[in-house]
Amino acid sequence: MSKGKCILAYSGGMDSTISVVWIKEKYDLDVITLTVDLGAGPEIEGVEKRAREAGAIDSVILDVKNEFVNEYIFPALKAGAMYEDVYALSTALARPLMSKKIVETARKFGAEFVSHGCRGKGNDQVRFDASIMTLAGEGESIKIIAPAREWGMTRDEEKEYANKAGLELREVGENNRVYSIDRNLWGQAIEGEDLEDTWVQPPEDAFSWTSSVENAPDSSEIIELGFEKGIPISLNNKKMNGVDLIDSLNITAGKHGIGRVDHLENRLVGIKSREVYETPAAIILYTAISALETATLSREQQRIKSNLSKIYSDLVYDGRWFTLLRENIESFMNSVQEFSSGEVKLKLYKGNVTVIGRKSKYSLYDYDMSTYSTTDSFNHQSAEGFIDIYSLPSRIQAKKQKFNDL
Repeated sequence: MSKGKCILAYSGGMDSTISVVWIKEKYDLDVITLTVDLGAGPEIEGVEKRAREAGAIDSVILDVKNEFVNEYIFPALKAGAMYEDVYALSTALARPLMSKKIVETARKFGAEFVSHGCRGKGNDQVRFDASIMTLAGEGESIKIIAPAREWGMTRDEEKEYANKAGLELREVGENNRVYSIDRNLWGQAIEGEDLEDTWVQPPEDAFSWTSSVENAPDSSEIIELGFEKGIPISLNNKKMNGVDLIDSLNITAGKHGIGRVDHLENRLVGIKSREVYETPAAIILYTAISALETATLSREQQRIKSNLSKIYSDLVYDGRWFTLLRENIESFMNSVQEFSSGEVKLKLYKGNVTVIGRKSKYSLYDYDMSTYSTTDSFNHQSAEGFIDIYSLPSRIQAKKQKFNDL
C-alpha cells in the first residue's frame, strides 16, 4: 500500500525545510514541496535541491508573479490597503494566492494532506487555514498539518533539530544570527533574534533590500510614475508591466533607504508583535496614488474610500480575502478609481519620498478658480449668500438653545 501524500508550502527556509523531515517522521507521509514564486528573487534558487535533500519525493515550483501583481497587489493598491497605516500587507496578500495553488496542487497529485510552516501565535496560520478550508469546500477531504504549530520548538531547538538532520540553514546573518524572512515582490517581513526586543534597533544585517540612511546617496533623485485608473503603468515615461515596474522601484527606492518599517503591530490572535518590513516599491506607489487621488477624487469620495480602505486592510490582514465583503469593497474601489489617471512626480532622498508634482486630465483642480491672480474666475460676491445659508443651522440653534438661559 502506497503512502499518503502531503503538499507542503515550501520557501526553502529553516521552518519549511525542517517541516519536510518532521512530516515524514511524524505522519509517515510522502512530502511534495510546493514553492510559489511570488518574486523571492535569488531565494528561489536551489529550493528544489534543498527540498530533495530534506527528503521530499517531488518539488513543484510555480511562477505566479504576474498573477500576484495583477490579481492581488494592484487591487490592494487601488484600495489603499495599508494595515494600521504603515504595513503594505506584502505577506498577507501572498497567502490567499499560495493557498489557492496549494489546493490546486493537492487535487493534481491526489494528496489528502497539505501543510504550511506557520506558528501557533502568528497571523499566517489563520490566513492559510481559512483560505484552504474555504477553497476546498465542505465536501472535499483535505487535512491541514502545521508542523511549527504542533512541534512547539524554540528557535534554538529548531537550529539544533536542523543540525541533527544535516540541514543547512539559509538565513544566517552576522554573529550567527538567524532571521525568519518571508520575501515576495511586494516586500519582505523579517522576524526573530534581536528584533523581538522593542528597545533594540534592528541590526543592519537584518536588511537586504534597503540602504541605511547613512549609506544612501547624498544627492536626491526625481522619478515620475504614470497611472491609469489607479494602476501604475509607467516609470519615468517608460511603459512597464507590473512585475518589472515593482522590481525597478524596489531597487531605486531601496538604494535611497526608502521602505524600512519598524512597527509594533496588533496581531489577529490578540497579541502585539514587533514587525520589521522592507517595502520600498509599495511605499513609493502608495504615496504616489494617494497624491493623484487628491486631484481626481472629490472630498466625499476620498473620505468614503479612506473608511473602506481600513476595512479592506483588516480583511486582507485577517485572512478573509475569499469573502464577498472584500469583493464588494473592491467593486467600489474600481469605480472610485475610474478617473485616477495621470502622472505623479516624486523626490527620493535619504529615506524620504516627497511628492513634488501631480497632474491629470481629470483633475478637479481648476487653476482659474483657485488662483488669486488676474485670471481669478471665482465669484467672490456669491460667498456672502453661501455663508448666510451655511451658518443658518448653527445660528438658529444658538438662538433657541445655547443662549436660552441668558
